[in-house]
Amino acid sequence: MVTPLPPRGAPLRAASLSELVRARFDLLVVGGGVIGAGIANEASRAGLRVALVDRADFGGATSSASSKLIHGGLRYLRLGDIKLVREAHTERRALLRVVAPHLVRRIPFLFPIYEGGPYRPATIQAGLWSYSTLALERPRRFVGVEQARLQVPPLRTEGLRGCGSYEDAWTHDGRLCLANVTAAAKAGATVLSYAEVVELRLVAGKVQGAELRDRISGEVVSVEARAVVNATGPWLDTLRRLEDPGVEPYGQLSKGVHITLPLDEPWSAALTIPQDKVRVTFAYPWEGTLLLGTTDTGYDGDPADVTATEADIALVLSEAGVALDPTMLSRERVLATYAGLRVLPRGYGSTVDARRETAFLLGKGGMLTVAGGKLTTYRRIALDALGRLGLGAVDRHPVPLPGATDPEKVAAHLVARWSLDHDVVANLAHLYGSQADRVLASAMERPELLERIHPDAPDVVAQVVYAADEEWATSAEDVIQRRTTLAARGLSGHDVVARVDEILGLG
Repeated sequence: MVTPLPPRGAPLRAASLSELVRARFDLLVVGGGVIGAGIANEASRAGLRVALVDRADFGGATSSASSKLIHGGLRYLRLGDIKLVREAHTERRALLRVVAPHLVRRIPFLFPIYEGGPYRPATIQAGLWSYSTLALERPRRFVGVEQARLQVPPLRTEGLRGCGSYEDAWTHDGRLCLANVTAAAKAGATVLSYAEVVELRLVAGKVQGAELRDRISGEVVSVEARAVVNATGPWLDTLRRLEDPGVEPYGQLSKGVHITLPLDEPWSAALTIPQDKVRVTFAYPWEGTLLLGTTDTGYDGDPADVTATEADIALVLSEAGVALDPTMLSRERVLATYAGLRVLPRGYGSTVDARRETAFLLGKGGMLTVAGGKLTTYRRIALDALGRLGLGAVDRHPVPLPGATDPEKVAAHLVARWSLDHDVVANLAHLYGSQADRVLASAMERPELLERIHPDAPDVVAQVVYAADEEWATSAEDVIQRRTTLAARGLSGHDVVARVDEILGLG
């Protein structure tokens, strides 16, 4: 059940609903995860009239429950996906340098090699040389045990022969998705969350829009569009059946679970932990916590019901124990859990062995379905989807998202203008970049909006006001889970929900 909309965000929804009914669109994008948001952004930038809708919050499924890495995909070398690795590295550079330098952060990775483990030092060195070459970077040196322990203090050293070293990056995936939604809206797209497609509009056998039900008001509206893209992730077959009830299911679902723990002491590197000759897991500092994951297990339930079970959590902790001091990996220390679903092609046996390529499926009514994909390559996938639609010329050059700038410059500006703690400044500069002043604008006349939402997190009250007024947040969950760092820190209990609900109800 969707929480009723607090008063603050109502004008945004009313305007979007009115425009969906009034206008005729070139493109309706169904699914507001990072792929759908990227398609809407690129299409709007190309001058198309675009509508973007999602059955829940933007980024509310896997796009806010990913591994949060912007990376080439080291394990994909082992699967033989050289093209995917090369493309991912190209997109990683674009995100770091142009598209979202405030949201995407570089970090060195260590690949520990243990006696009796699945890899020998020479094998890892050769693999990392290939990986760095594909990244157009100089291979990094092999790291000895003492140096590795300085970078990752709780690294288990028994039997450790040393660590391979390379570099990748991480991001706040929910906010990267939201930045694309914002960019699309700024370019003229009409966007609406909590709007579920209940029927596709068929004109002479061709999909020409959809009937939507606003899950908050219950209102049903009809949207006309020349073309429709299905970017619903694990719900893709549900929408495909509205176009063709007899269509064969496309893929299999793989569940990925992550957890966060307290970060007891600073890490200056991340860990890539080999579990066998195919799978690796990760451990790295993320938004003030230590993030661990991911699993890769088949899932055949309702995508809306996916969750991290106790068995999943135990598995993540156990696999982290391959390379980390087990005393820090107790169940009681878990702050938060995340579960997301990947769509993988059938026919490869286990989900672990399935290839990670993106598939484009054209239905008999002309609807284009995007299946699979990676957070890192969302922009390339979006451009490829638009190319297949043939609605007009597509500019493939990377363009900055709203807020894109050097976060250190933003932090320096905020320090000069506002009386804020260092961690609050750093958080604002990272999450919002050059938009941070807009986030704090409401505090010009109401200084109390500079207060922290919770004393153990750097997020401030003004962020909640901004989330409702400018970022389509409709509930405390939208704010806590996807627009701040509160959920990652385990701060999503009743007291925090009540606090955010109170803020959302401000007059």
